[in-house]
Amino acid sequence: MARKNVLIMGAAGRDFHNFNVFYRDNKDYNVVAFTATQIPDIDGRVYPKQLAGKIYPKGIKIYEEKELEKLIKKLKVDEVVFSYSDVQFEYVMTKASIVNALGISFRLLGADETQIKSTKPVISVLAVRTGCGKSQTSRKIVEVLTAAGMKVVAIRHPMPYGDLVKQKVQRFATYADLKKHKCTIEEIEEYEPHIERGGVIYAGIDYEAILREAEKEADVILWDGGNNDFSFYKSDVTFTVVDPHRPGHEMYYYPGNTSLRMADAVIINKIDSADSEDILDVIDNVRKVNPNATIIEGASPVTVEKPNLIRGKRVLVVEDGPTLTHGEMKYGAGTVAAQKLGAKEIVDPRPYTVKSIAATFEKYPNIGVLLPAMGYGKAQMKDLETTINRTKCDSVVIGTPIDLGRYIKINKPHTRVKYDLQEIGAITVETVLREKKIIK
Repeated sequence: MARKNVLIMGAAGRDFHNFNVFYRDNKDYNVVAFTATQIPDIDGRVYPKQLAGKIYPKGIKIYEEKELEKLIKKLKVDEVVFSYSDVQFEYVMTKASIVNALGISFRLLGADETQIKSTKPVISVLAVRTGCGKSQTSRKIVEVLTAAGMKVVAIRHPMPYGDLVKQKVQRFATYADLKKHKCTIEEIEEYEPHIERGGVIYAGIDYEAILREAEKEADVILWDGGNNDFSFYKSDVTFTVVDPHRPGHEMYYYPGNTSLRMADAVIINKIDSADSEDILDVIDNVRKVNPNATIIEGASPVTVEKPNLIRGKRVLVVEDGPTLTHGEMKYGAGTVAAQKLGAKEIVDPRPYTVKSIAATFEKYPNIGVLLPAMGYGKAQMKDLETTINRTKCDSVVIGTPIDLGRYIKINKPHTRVKYDLQEIGAITVETVLREKKIIK
């Protein structure tokens, strides 16, 4: 029987993982192409032969997703596999309709086909949208487990923006490791908080190879998810974070709704700043689709290093990039801090943007007066730096998870905003971990 020609739609993450665990050594299928979206400058590359395996001696080419219909015809595709995250149900089914109209199958691989089993307990942190608060939830879990005397090693959802072969397995334990692996701002935002607290975090391309290395030094594995994707690993406990600032999103985004249904515990984050009606709506939706999940109520209070740089000042607010772009949030921690401390004005950066940052605003026109910390490579990091330095303001408020001033040169006073998960009530991360016997 002839091998089935497969095209994998992705964004340099879940797509590579699905290939590695399901298709790489599967002689029933022939993966003829990847398509890419969401991430700049991914298309035009090749998934290298060193990672693709013996069946693919030339590797597999990556194309722009806008070429999908042409590629299906040109490459005689039999099946399209959708493999990226944080998109509306309507978006997914529109893609499915395009594919089906060409006479071929559209597929979504599930957990049983893609999750890897660990020899150590695995705790997964997921969300229904990007920007819900996975990072502070992960930090809280590490804090609780460390206090219980356990060695936690985190594994982050992939962000393969550089040399894919060199990124097969990456280990980060020091700031020097960030430099060694030539990390982008997007990567540093996820790795630095673990390093800052003395932790170890892995990432890369081959998530079975990554897991086997992490297991050598861990009592517990923490899956630190990306966007709203579900875990690459079979999990002993799954926490899913929801955001009452975006009520209803937990019900109609893919695969966030899947992540919600998989949860052992659901964290209703940001209840200190959300409307009570929105909080109740989200809780009601959680109960509809996952009535057995434990609900943890939480807040993410912000702290500011130099509040005097905000009070009465004209400030440029820099927020986490993906949260503002495909996450569709209208504000973040920096905005909350600016409003709370009485900034005179939040300065609009759009008149000062250059190159790729200007292009980001064109692609996502609803961002408004905030500056997304886009940094998917050296060129874009330089564009971000230039935009910040061109903007006429008194100071810069950095609402990203990292010390942005460590990685780009900011020519004006700036202050960093930090935030952590604060559980409210008797049901906490720790009580769930004890109930699930991760902590004895």
